Amino acid sequence: MPRHPRVAPAAAGLSHEVYSALALRARERPGPVYPLHVGDTWLEPLPAARAEAQRSAEHPRLHGYAPVQGEPALLAAILRRLAARHGVDVDPACLQVMPGATTGLAIVVGALLAPGDELVVPSPFWPLIRGIAISRGCTSVEVPFFTRLGERGFDPEAALERAIGPRTAAIYVNAPNNPTGRLLPAAAADAIAAVARRHDLWVIADEAYEDLVHAGEHRPLWRRPELAGRTVVTHTLSKSHALAGARIGYTHGPPEAMRAVRALQFHESYCAARPMQFAAAAALDGGDAWLAEARAAYAAAGRAAAAAVGAPPPEAGTFLFFDAAPAFAPGEGLSGFLERCLDAGVLLTPGPACGRDFETWVRLCFTAVPPDALADALARLGAVLRR
Repeated sequence: MPRHPRVAPAAAGLSHEVYSALALRARERPGPVYPLHVGDTWLEPLPAARAEAQRSAEHPRLHGYAPVQGEPALLAAILRRLAARHGVDVDPACLQVMPGATTGLAIVVGALLAPGDELVVPSPFWPLIRGIAISRGCTSVEVPFFTRLGERGFDPEAALERAIGPRTAAIYVNAPNNPTGRLLPAAAADAIAAVARRHDLWVIADEAYEDLVHAGEHRPLWRRPELAGRTVVTHTLSKSHALAGARIGYTHGPPEAMRAVRALQFHESYCAARPMQFAAAAALDGGDAWLAEARAAYAAAGRAAAAAVGAPPPEAGTFLFFDAAPAFAPGEGLSGFLERCLDAGVLLTPGPACGRDFETWVRLCFTAVPPDALADALARLGAVLRR
């Protein structure tokens, strides 16, 4: 018997208000509202990488379909970058251009996990990965992790091991981490590798912030020999090169995985936007000086934000993540605190978007607005934190 039309259960469990349920109210509020709840940048991209710089005269059929794998010019630029940055020649057949890292990671999850499988997610995490798992009929198993690194007595391997069950298929690792700004210490990487090998799991690596390291060194999981053959990694130009609207990312991994990834990408999006692939190639080939200046500006913004909220400066990325409970008014919960922040003109992301164990935490993006606007936003937020 045909069922009455209804939305799929997986879609019914999702929301477009992950970053803030107050966005609509913010648009109706008089006066400035600083959108520190979404990871973005005030910077414009390298001139050669801007949309308006891509010309039909230089790229015949600029607005036609791109090859499914990616434009040859962009694929070549990516391979040069991987070789220069990591000293490794990635097999060109194992590289796939994606319409942004969000789509790329959704495709990777769909290619590697079956409905009913479990994805282990060290938390706090990039807010959309949980919904991606749900949309594929999978379950995310959250493991408090990045906020516990360095905590006395914390055993990262034991913590991950407790999350493993008969339906576990993969571990998702976002490092450098959104939202904490933490790099992945060697001991934590060892733990991930040991658990993945012991249980024959995929490792889904999210390298969105690899180019935005402010202190220390990022050592990618995909470069570890013991994880060869089981790690699929996704990169993006959204964060590093201010090309979030271009929706260009790329994924690589072992042949078995990448055949499935390319096939699923073909059916879900066919290709990434051709004009912006040329823009991305220009950013990769000519953007090193621009990136260095951007990284320095972001590091300064991160230090200013950390000082304003009383948090340690971030090691990487564009976010601070901190426990706001000391600033709650008597009887107030997180929603009330976030409303007071909005009343002061600042939008923040609620901590539970990054993991269920962070009911009193908030995420702040310190690159979303220019430095002068950030200074005003931090002053307003400081008044709320001091009550």
